[in-house]
Order: sequence, then structure tokens, then C-alpha cells
Amino acid sequence: MELIFALVLGTATPGGGFPIYGDAFAAMVNAQEPKLRIEPRNTKGSTENVALLEANQIDLALVLGEIASAALSKPGSQLRIITAMYASPGVLMVRGDSPYRSLADLRDKPVVLGAPASGITQLGRTVFTSLGIEVKPIYLEKVADGPAMFTDGRAEAIWGAGVGWPAFITLAKSGGRFIAPSAAEIATILQKNPALQPVTLPAKSYPGQDAALPSVGSWSYVLAKPALPEQAAYLLARAIHRAEGPLAARLEQARETTMANTIAAAPHPELIHPGVRRYLTEAGLR
Repeated sequence: MELIFALVLGTATPGGGFPIYGDAFAAMVNAQEPKLRIEPRNTKGSTENVALLEANQIDLALVLGEIASAALSKPGSQLRIITAMYASPGVLMVRGDSPYRSLADLRDKPVVLGAPASGITQLGRTVFTSLGIEVKPIYLEKVADGPAMFTDGRAEAIWGAGVGWPAFITLAKSGGRFIAPSAAEIATILQKNPALQPVTLPAKSYPGQDAALPSVGSWSYVLAKPALPEQAAYLLARAIHRAEGPLAARLEQARETTMANTIAAAPHPELIHPGVRRYLTEAGLR
């Protein structure tokens, strides 16, 4: 069948969760819809992705919730939601034998926050700033450099978010231990940042993590450029809906990538792309 839409999907720097998700998302959607061909492309992360979308320089992009919410709420914004990806609770990892037991214990300590343009990094800055905790932030040109800095002692902790975070997968196997905000800290963060939500990292998301970890975060989205045709968005929505099972089977964090979650997570229904809304109506989902 003739290819109709070839779409570039902006992800993030290698070594983080977005490139892994983007590869799986593209493969599963491409397998469901011969009229679409999605090509993942590495970028500097959520902040750059928003700028590229606004300039119509890429077709689709993965954008962390806090940055997505800010972009979608800008007056006159024409960015639209294709699908919700997953919720991203922010947590900190320290070495298993370290004395640190709370976020405040990391005051004045070197902490890997991630790539400067990453939404995960921005979430970390928001959490520490809201709590009045000044750490010595380490920003990475390549997210994949973070685990080595943690392992060799240049960093006392590493920040990340959500299920399937590559650095956490590696470091949890070697005894890394998680720290999340306390209930009082969560309340403080949410009071100061209404765009964030209370979200929980499920138990056993990582090796050795037996208990669920309540934290703060937000839904990440696949966003579309202003000029994305309605028919392309319609085909995307149909393919994503059909791919929910295969995508969840391939990638654990993608279990939350559903059309039902898209409807629930969107701040306002009109922020969902018109082509996606048309599919949702035809499919009886709204």
C-alpha cells in the first residue's frame, strides 16, 4: 500500500528513557498502519522538542508532562496531544551503603540531575527548589554518562523518573537504593506547582524495590506539530489503539499508553488533536 505519511518523532539524548520508548512506539505503530512510517530521532530532550514542534521542524515528539503542560497552556499554542505516554514519578537513587535517607540529606552534595534540556531534569530542579534544598547539580551532555559518575563516587545520587529508567535499571541491580519525597514534602511541592500531580512508582518496578514509592510527577505525552494533518493524527490514534497490547508487551512503561489514559490525562479535551478526537468518537471511546 502506498505510504502516505512519513513522520519524524523527536525523542531525547541516548541513554535515557525517551529513546527506548520512542523506538518501541515507532515499531509498534508502524506495524499496525502501513500508511504511516514513524522515524525516531534523538534530540536534546523535552525542551528542544517543544521548540522543534512549534517551528514545524519535526512532526511528533515525546515531551515530559511538566514541560508539556506549560507548552500546551501558552496563549495561542497550536501544539496538540496525540497520546498520553505514562506517568513519571520522580525519585532519587543513592548507593545502598550510603548514609542518606531523605532528600534533605543530599543538601550541598553532588547530584546527577540529567541533560539540561530534559523534562526529567526540570522535574528534579523543581522538586529540590520547592523544598529549599540546594544540591550541587551535575548536568550531562550524554545521559548515559550518569551511572559511571554515580558508581565512581563523583556523584552521591542520581535523579530519574518512572518505570524503565535505564540508569536505575543498571544501578538497582548493583544495590542502589531509592529515596522519594515524604508525604509532607509531596504536599509542599504540589502546593507550589499546581501543574504537577501525586504519582506513585509501583512496587517492584526495579530490582530490590519492594515497596511502592509515592512521589510527584506528571503525564508525559506524544505531542504533534501545529501543521500535522488531521488524517495523520486519525491514523496515529487508530494504530496506537490497535498497538496497545503489543506495545505493553514490549515495554513495561508503555502499559499506560492507551487511548483511555489519553482521555483521562489530557488537561482539556480540546488539547487532543482533532484527528485523534475523531477516532475516539468513531471507536466509541468518548
